[in-house]
Amino acid sequence: MTRPEPVRFLRTESTMAFPEGRLLALREGQLYVLAPDGWTRLRAQRPPGTSWLTREDAEDWCDREGWDPHLLDTVPTVPRV
Repeated sequence: MTRPEPVRFLRTESTMAFPEGRLLALREGQLYVLAPDGWTRLRAQRPPGTSWLTREDAEDWCDREGWDPHLLDTVPTVPRV
């Protein structure tokens, strides 16, 4: 059995404003969206209509949308209290 990926990536449905959807990341149960100022924390539940992406698919999405694929390595960790 392999260890689960520390970060899972998703893509939202296409919209007029975002024809390729938005890139989301799930780390330790916390959801983030890739925004112009970096990763922004979202509510805990996955939005309807999202689809899971492999790391390679997320890199391809970054290339198509003009984002640096290295941003995939900067998804925040959930702060421990």
